[in-house]
Amino acid sequence: MNRPQDAAVDPAASVGNATGSAPRVVTSSTRPLRVALLGNPNCGKTALFNLLTGSRQKVANYAGVTVERKEGRLQSPSGREVVVLDLPGAYSLNALSLDEEITRDIVTGRRAGEPVPDLLVCVVDATKLRLNLRLVLEARRLGLPMLLALNMTDMARRLGIRVDADRLAAELGVPVLPTVGVRGDGAGALVAALERFRRPLIGRTPRAAGAPPGIEDVMLTQREVQRLVAACVQAPPQPLARDDAIDRVLLHPLWGMLLLAALLLLMFQAVFSWAQWPMEAIKSVVDGAATLVRTHMAEGPLRSLLVDGVIAGVGSVLVFLPQILILFAFILALEDSGYLPRAAFLLDRVMGRVGLSGRSFIPLLSSFACAVPGIMATRTITHWRDRLVTILIAPLMTCSARLPVYALLIAAFIPQRRVAGLFNLQGLVLFALYVAGIVSALAIAWVYRLAAHGAQARPTPLIMELPAYRWPSLRQLAFGVWERARIFLQRVGGIILAVMVLLWFLSSYPAPPPGAEGPAILHSWAGQIGLALQKLLAPVGFNWQMAIALVPGMAAREVAVGALGTVYALSASGDDVAAQLQPLIAHGWSLATALALLAWYVYAPQCVSTLVAVKRETNGWRWPLVMLVQLFGLAWLAAFITYRTALAMGAG
Repeated sequence: MNRPQDAAVDPAASVGNATGSAPRVVTSSTRPLRVALLGNPNCGKTALFNLLTGSRQKVANYAGVTVERKEGRLQSPSGREVVVLDLPGAYSLNALSLDEEITRDIVTGRRAGEPVPDLLVCVVDATKLRLNLRLVLEARRLGLPMLLALNMTDMARRLGIRVDADRLAAELGVPVLPTVGVRGDGAGALVAALERFRRPLIGRTPRAAGAPPGIEDVMLTQREVQRLVAACVQAPPQPLARDDAIDRVLLHPLWGMLLLAALLLLMFQAVFSWAQWPMEAIKSVVDGAATLVRTHMAEGPLRSLLVDGVIAGVGSVLVFLPQILILFAFILALEDSGYLPRAAFLLDRVMGRVGLSGRSFIPLLSSFACAVPGIMATRTITHWRDRLVTILIAPLMTCSARLPVYALLIAAFIPQRRVAGLFNLQGLVLFALYVAGIVSALAIAWVYRLAAHGAQARPTPLIMELPAYRWPSLRQLAFGVWERARIFLQRVGGIILAVMVLLWFLSSYPAPPPGAEGPAILHSWAGQIGLALQKLLAPVGFNWQMAIALVPGMAAREVAVGALGTVYALSASGDDVAAQLQPLIAHGWSLATALALLAWYVYAPQCVSTLVAVKRETNGWRWPLVMLVQLFGLAWLAAFITYRTALAMGAG
């Protein structure tokens, strides 16, 4: 690393010197270099961020809003520390959405607590320069040091697109570096440039942004983009002929919908079929841990805590990790392939009939993973009514936290057999539960549309970019699945473990009085809570053990499975049932009760994090309370109808 007195004029120091001014006197500093990645959505910016920072990154929210803030650290070969900030995707610095407002405020120095970046790295998709260069030209006007990362150059070559990087650099007055964010060595040139870059002695202040540009300014910028593309890009006459041919099938009103349904059905079949052997392996480890503790520990409260509280509770949730990761792998692969925006386009007409636009599809699809990021993703919906309705129905998408409950009940009550010689019956039932959530969400959106009346109910038109098709990157796919596994294990080791210990305590104390009959848990605080709630839940077929499990399940839906494991372990008279929850409920519950609980979980808002996210997005408690009442009412009604119908059909 250069010493402070080694100040010099360096060619790399002219990064971003688009105005042709004299070279700046630069010097190094002990403070890490602060770099901001700026780019359009779908330009590969986040993939490049992951490549640069690897595991040295942290994710939080910007103060006062729920826009995600990603910051990571890079250490260059010479040891230079670089702080990399992944800015929210933006099409323009003339902000129209909350994401774009955050990006604009950071690069212009308006965001409190966020220093102006030392260097802007504008990331562009080499296959879509006509779309991406508008933001680059707007960023160049700020006068900050900057360079351009020409990303996805490998895909451009495959499509026959040739970009003259030297000519583009000369036209823009900034360095242009090729990158491939999904390849391990795809950022070598960028890292070398970051290592050479030297800050000015006196930092630059971004030029203040004036009034929003008028139509003449926009047209001038667009003409400049067209000139740059004509001068620097050579493309074959039909570079997207392959994509167009695929789209003729995948976006067909009939065949496209059938293929989408088949794809979702395959996904849910895989959740049960592919996860079987790793789930059995995890079950064996959990059973072995319980047996080991029983064998080597004397009977007492500590052994009961470990076996009946920690192992029975946490183990009951941990076993569903393979199914959750398979579901996420499918979603990430579909996203990386370029299919998800097309699915949004395909469903725009269907969603328009219930008063939504295709823009709601991506937030709703994100809610299949977790409702919280799905609700946060509604920031891209510009019409407030569309955004609010999407927020209110997002929890009806079957999130991954419901999967442990569904998997437990389906495995216990639905036989493992083939339908039509091809489909797994358990996978079909899981698919039906997902469809039930989707149909219910659309029905509620339609009700809101009727309540809105007239022009307010008309959705905003869908205008979006369709990215090029590509094979999903195995590296990015593995990184995404690992991140999901890490988050799940943190929940298991954090909130779920804490709730299980608390539930064990409430279920174990006070001890039953001498001569008391029945399981000891009935005389505990948890037992008394369960007996009180059973009066409300008896009409839908729930017993007192289920009532107890639903209370800690408010923290997170998957906690209910661990709670059932703990409650039934403490309800038993022997030591052989703690890790055998599935066969236990299969013999102890009626089919009508199991179906009613499945119906309950299609609707029940048992997730405090979701309510908090809704409160932050809507700026108050009014709409979270509306959601709470709406979904609990629907859950009780659906469970009641399901239970009574099943009893009438002889499933009692």
